[in-house]
Amino acid sequence: MGLPLRKSKVVAPAPTCPLTECMRLLRGAWAPNVIWYLSGEPRRFGELRHDIPRISARVLSARLRELEAKGVVTRRVLDTSPPSAEYALTDLGRELVPAIHAIVEVGKKLKAATATRSRPAAK
Repeated sequence: MGLPLRKSKVVAPAPTCPLTECMRLLRGAWAPNVIWYLSGEPRRFGELRHDIPRISARVLSARLRELEAKGVVTRRVLDTSPPSAEYALTDLGRELVPAIHAIVEVGKKLKAATATRSRPAAK
């Protein structure tokens, strides 16, 4: 006979868990990178493409639209010729920056630990 199922002591809000909602936003390809590069100052589309060279224009455009729809990024059309837009983090978007920074710090530690384990032992 199997072990009895224990009840969770963590109360999960219904219908969607806030953690799940936040991770759904951050798991999108390149979304954390876009938020990171907008954390310093507002950036135009071409500047973001320069900041994140491996992202395609199509994916960057999709991420910016997605983040704007979620209320994380604002888009301001500049009165220039040719027309241009500037993207900036909202207050909600700025709240994500410390979390992304913490993930970066853990990533550095994971890389260091992996590098240490993969080195051959000195004799």
